[in-house]
Amino acid sequence: MRKNKNKSGKLFDIVIIGGLGHVGLPLGIVFADKGLKVCLYDIDFKKANFVRKRKMPFMEYGAEPILKKTLKNGNLKISSDIKSISKARYVVIAIGTPIDEYLNPKVRSFLDFFAGLKKYLSKNQVIIIRSTVYPHTCIQILKVLGGKSWRVAYCPERIAQGYAVKELGELPQIVAGMTNDAACKAAELFSRIAPKIIRVSVKEAELIKLFTNAWRYIQFAVTNQFYMVARDYGVNYDRLRRAMVAEYGRAANLPAAGFAAGPCLLKDTMQLASFYGSNFFLGHAAMIVNEGLPGFIVEDLKKRYDLSKTTVGILGMAFKADIDDIRSSLSYKLGKILRFYGAKVFYSDEYVKDPTFVPKEKLIASSNVIIIGIPHTQYKGLVMPKNKEVVDLWGITKRKAKS
Repeated sequence: MRKNKNKSGKLFDIVIIGGLGHVGLPLGIVFADKGLKVCLYDIDFKKANFVRKRKMPFMEYGAEPILKKTLKNGNLKISSDIKSISKARYVVIAIGTPIDEYLNPKVRSFLDFFAGLKKYLSKNQVIIIRSTVYPHTCIQILKVLGGKSWRVAYCPERIAQGYAVKELGELPQIVAGMTNDAACKAAELFSRIAPKIIRVSVKEAELIKLFTNAWRYIQFAVTNQFYMVARDYGVNYDRLRRAMVAEYGRAANLPAAGFAAGPCLLKDTMQLASFYGSNFFLGHAAMIVNEGLPGFIVEDLKKRYDLSKTTVGILGMAFKADIDDIRSSLSYKLGKILRFYGAKVFYSDEYVKDPTFVPKEKLIASSNVIIIGIPHTQYKGLVMPKNKEVVDLWGITKRKAKS
């Protein structure tokens, strides 16, 4: 059977490398839902088999109906054949950019990836980098490919985990290109799904992505440091914060205290600190505060309990509310510290599937201390027994009324 090609002579409009990940898959189905022919290239065979059955491999609100629709109408294809990359007009790079054991970005491995990819690419394609990158990476990629005759654009993702399908259609898209032609072509593509295109330079785009995540991370550090001060002073921080922000615009953006985790916030703050020669003092302070919060909670509990004789339950193991992603979740770090001091620890989560977890009802009944790791919707208004100590940084639970 003869395969239909688009006007450019390519089989696909878009191929997304890393197409079954948290960034690539939602992006792919949104483009496919707009009528574009999309190929999701990925070497994760387990996820590929899952998606071929028209099921999302992770929580993404609103995604599964679109996935089923676009697989059925043929706009969405899945491939583990690297030659598929040559068959698209646009090549979108949506792979992770990890840090090494010294907390520095693995730029070399990212560039080596492009060197290995080059033989499957052509100069008539538009290569769009969606991954978070270390500053100067885009110019290095252009050099690896062979100069300005290649059309390379940088369009960083800006979505919140689990809400990509919704936010891709609501948020402005940052677009930058190593050439004007690359930027124009990338803008043309993203205008199919984004309400507004914001054109910037590549240097600006690289920093926008890092600044955005570092800013959010620092905001969490501020409120977490306030929580620690208030707790040591014997004051209920959530009650204090609510009074502080009520009808007072200058404090309205102060978030609730709680774990600041996930695959991006800490990592991107580290990348910015590395880029700025370890002079990003606010970033370093934020890391100390946010990563130190689990330890602070444990030290506070040690003032009142012999942890070797205490059972502690942690409600919420995902890294944020109402999703099933556990990457870099600080709830696990908290559990590890508690176990180091001899505590018996139970885990529970409403979305994460793990055979070692227990239902929240059993956790509450069996624990002396209950810690709210993440404020899942199911925990809001949860009534806790009077004889249990509850560590609820988020302020979402309730205590049983006195009889």
